[in-house]
Parts: sequence; structure tokens; C-alpha cells
Amino acid sequence: MVKINLDLQNTEVAFADKTNSELKRRYWLFKMMNSESLNSFGTKLAELSLKWHLPVHWAIKATVYKHFCGGETIEECEKAVETLSKSNIGAILDYSIEGRYEEEDFGRTKEEIIRTIKRAKDDDRVPFAVFKVTGIAPLGTLEKVSSGRELTEKGEWKWERIRERVDTICKYAHSMNQQLFIDAEHSWIQNAIDSLVTEMMEKYNKERPLIFNTIQLYRTDRLEFLKKSHAEAKEKGYFYAAKLVRGAYMEIERERAAENGYESPIHADKESTDRDYNAALKYCVENIDEMAVVCASHNEQSNKYLAELLAEKGLPTNHPNAFFSQLYGMSDNLSYNLAKANYNVSKYVPYGPVRDTLPYLIRRAQENSSVKGHMSRELELITKELKRRKL
Repeated sequence: MVKINLDLQNTEVAFADKTNSELKRRYWLFKMMNSESLNSFGTKLAELSLKWHLPVHWAIKATVYKHFCGGETIEECEKAVETLSKSNIGAILDYSIEGRYEEEDFGRTKEEIIRTIKRAKDDDRVPFAVFKVTGIAPLGTLEKVSSGRELTEKGEWKWERIRERVDTICKYAHSMNQQLFIDAEHSWIQNAIDSLVTEMMEKYNKERPLIFNTIQLYRTDRLEFLKKSHAEAKEKGYFYAAKLVRGAYMEIERERAAENGYESPIHADKESTDRDYNAALKYCVENIDEMAVVCASHNEQSNKYLAELLAEKGLPTNHPNAFFSQLYGMSDNLSYNLAKANYNVSKYVPYGPVRDTLPYLIRRAQENSSVKGHMSRELELITKELKRRKL
């Protein structure tokens, strides 16, 4: 493997656009989130506020929301978009609404997703659009389709409505020539999502990798799924596009498997997940002329590995089919240092009303249990930069 000079621990670069006061606020936020008791209390408070409509909007918006979200509307995200662009980092506007159940809600969410695609068009600062299928589809229908169960007449109608909404979004992205991510979700609804994305790729990825599926490599079957999906795309004459993630629902997946008596779809240990993740990166780069890949990871080794793979193959750092992506408010050491080295880097910038984004914010707070030590690493880097600045 080619060794490259890429320092992803350079905190001066990572926090160059943060003032001293901003850095100190970030320190205290991660200090709180790194405390198991405070994290647990804050998470329970957020969950109760959802259930009982407690008036904690102001407290959440001024702290966790401000750090992890760009604003309540597309327009409010402009500051985050501009700040990131000054460091050569793209913004992916992510309408983070979950837990809606009515057809009217799904229709409104579909229209908002289309607005994000329109916003991204012709703005190099916003390289991708993104959406979650569960924002525009009932969970029950996705689960039934994923399991292969026969649908009732009403179920068939709901499934067709889902397909129509997904197609409307993807067709609009194609008309705008705008690349679009479709996020992965729980394993028990993922088969339906995969079938939708495959259908969209076959329709809209004939000229270039435009529609991206998201592949969770903490699942034991996903590396093989990636290879089979690419082979199918090659056979049918369209580009395959993969956003590679490790996965965000590990505890939920394992608990559900145990409760329902089936084998967990999640790797038994981190090493197995890391192995499959890096193998997926290698496979994508080996086939880079036929597919696009996004290293959507907060793992330093995997980001560096993709950079090394590109170098080994003699490809430019900003190859049009190779991308890096992290979440807004997290892993700035990766995003900013990769961008400074001229790689294609973007950050997910979630937005939406505070109450509606709480499920997303709760997941971010729970990262400490899902990704052992992640908040500690964030805190360690911030502390390092505070010391460098002698604060």
C-alpha cells in the first residue's frame, strides 16, 4: 500500500474557522455528552419532551441543536453552507424529519426534499442532496414488502404511492443532473428500500452515477450485496453508486434479533465490521470507472485507507467518483484536513424544526454508547487545540 503524507490529527486545520469562544462552547458540550450520567439525563429529557410536549425548545436549540444542525429551514442553513465552503467543504442539506405517519405528511416531506435538490442545483457548495425513505413512507408497508409478505389491496396502494414519491424525487434530481443519496435504515425495512434504489439507479444512472444507495457494512451480508449489486448494474448498463457507512442502529438491531429469535444481522465485533468496510472501499476503487463511492465514515483509518487506495491506483485526490463525508458538528479533524489536501469532502447538515429533529439529536447523543469512545476522541482533539492556543 502506498503511504501518503496525510495528517488527520492536525487540530490547527480542523478548528481554523472556530473562534476561541466557539471552541470553548464546543468543549463544554462534548464534556457534557461524554459524561454517561449527564448524557443519559439529557437524552431522557429530550425523549420526555417529545412525549409530553415539554417547553425545552430554547435549551435544546441553544446547545445540541445549534452544534449538530444548520437551522430550521433551508434558508437558515446558509451560514453553515458558507462557513464550510470557505474551507472547501460541501454541505449536504438533510431534512431530518422522522416519525410521520400520514399521507399528507409524506407529501409535504417529498416537496421539501425536492426543494433541497433545487437548492443544490448550480451551487458547488452543495454537491449532493439526500433523503430517508421513511420520511415519505409508512414503516409497516416497508416492513411487509421487505419480508415478502403478501400485501392487501390497501397495502398495494400504499406501496405504489411510495414508489411514485421516490420516483418523483429521483426523476427531478435527474432533470437537474443533481447527485442524490438515499439513506439506509433498519434491516427489517431495508430490502424494500434496496429494491426502490435499484429501480431508480437503473432508470437514472445510465449517463453517470447519480442516485446512490447507502450500504451498512456492520451487516454481515452487505459486502457481498455490494459486489452483486455492482455486477447487476454492469450487466444492465448503468453506473452503480455506493455511500458506505458502518451503521447507526447496532443496539436496536441486536436487541430485536434477540427478542424475535433470529440471528443478528450485525457483525459480532468491530474488527469484522472494519474488515468489510475497508474491503468495500478497495472493491469500489478497483472498479472506479464503473461506479462512485462515498467514504461516509468518522473512522480515521478508513478515510486514510481510501486516500491511499486512490494514490496507489495513481488517481487524483479529487477524482470525480470518490468522495468523503462526515456529519456536521463531528469529526472536523477528518473533514477539514481532507479538504485541505484537495479531496472531495462534504458534511451532512441536518435541518428542520427543533422538535422534529429530536430523534436525530438523540442518536447523536447516544453515539458514545454506539461508537465506543467517539465523544472522547472529539473531546481529546478539542482539548489539544485549546492547549495549542494556550487557552
